[in-house]
Amino acid sequence: MSGDGRRSPADFMAVAMARLLRDGERVFHGVASPLPMVAILLAKRLHAPRLVYLNITGSVDPLPAALPKSTVDPALLAGTATLVTLAELFDLSARGGLDTAFLSGVQIDGAGRINMSVIGPFARPTVRLPGGAGSALILPTARRTILWRAQHTPRSLVERLDFVTAAGNVDRLVTPLCVFRRDGDRFVLEARAPGVTADAVAAATGFAFRCPAEVPELVPTAEELAALTAVDPARVRDVEFRT
Repeated sequence: MSGDGRRSPADFMAVAMARLLRDGERVFHGVASPLPMVAILLAKRLHAPRLVYLNITGSVDPLPAALPKSTVDPALLAGTATLVTLAELFDLSARGGLDTAFLSGVQIDGAGRINMSVIGPFARPTVRLPGGAGSALILPTARRTILWRAQHTPRSLVERLDFVTAAGNVDRLVTPLCVFRRDGDRFVLEARAPGVTADAVAAATGFAFRCPAEVPELVPTAEELAALTAVDPARVRDVEFRT
C-alpha cells in the first residue's frame, strides 16, 4: 500500500483514530488490534504525550523497539512502567477509570452494538465466532469506546445483528471510508476519507445513518504522515487489510 494517506486506508484510519485521543487519557486496546496500537502511539507522539497506554499484555506505556504484528506479542512488555492483570483492567473500567477503549466486531449495527458470537441462529449458527471476551464488560463501563472495522461492507455494518454480544458507550466508528459519530441512538457521518463521497459510504453501509448536508474530508497532514512513518516504519498497520 501507498504511504500517501490520501490513498492508503490504513494511513487514514490510523490518523483518524489518533486524532480522537486526548492528552492525559487512559486508553486500552485488546487482542488483534494493530490499528489501535499504532494510533495510540501516534497520538502520544503528536499531541497527547501524557496519554497512558494500556494493552492486553498487561503493560503500561511500553517502549517496544519495533512494533509487533500481534498485539499479544511479548515485545509490548518492553519498557513498561508496571504490569496489570486483565482483572485489574476490568476493575479499572468498572470503576470509571478507563477513559477510552478500542473495540471491534464481526458485525456492527447503526446503534454501535457489536456481534462477536455467531452468524445465523444462535442454536444452529452458520459460523461460530470467537466470542466477546471482555467487550461485554468494557463497552458499557469505559467512559467511551471507539469502534473500528477494517472492512466497510453491508455484511459487516448491518441493520440487524445476528446476535448482540455487547452494547454501551460507543463514541465513534472508524472505517476505511469514513468516521461515524454516535448521536443519540444512531450514527451520523462525521468525516469522509479522501476521495470518498457520502453516496459511496451509504452504498457500502447496511444500516441507516444521518448525513449532514456538508461532510468534510479528513485528510492526513504531512506532519501526521511523517510521524506515522516514524512510529510504524514497517507498516504493521497494513496487517488488518491483508487476507
